[in-house]
Amino acid sequence: MIARTHRFHGYSSLRFVYRHGQTVRDPLLALRYVVNERQKSWRLAVVVSRKVSKSAVVRNRIRRRIYEIVRLSVGDFNEPQDFVVIAFSPQLAELETAKLSATVLDLFKHAGVKVGRLPAETTPDRDIVKTKDD
Repeated sequence: MIARTHRFHGYSSLRFVYRHGQTVRDPLLALRYVVNERQKSWRLAVVVSRKVSKSAVVRNRIRRRIYEIVRLSVGDFNEPQDFVVIAFSPQLAELETAKLSATVLDLFKHAGVKVGRLPAETTPDRDIVKTKDD
């Protein structure tokens, strides 16, 4: 789990990212991000809806895996930014760690964030789409 200072508190904070953020999307995940000058450091939320899985155990497993990848791989960001990772697939609970790590880190790279090394045995071969949401 990431430090408490890097987590969102309250739904209105997420609403700011949804309204003003840009999106980088993968078939399994999406990353919404925005520079937030009201904050002193970066923040991250992982959203896994009940549409992904009815089981809270599976949703929490997906959430914990993504938090851990970010905690281990993504360094400190240069500016205060808000990130929301949105999960779309129940496959994320059983996906190999190397593939999940490559997917998450690739989204952060496409968002322009400095990330750690991708695992050598996996190379991302997905279609990632970067959009500007108004």
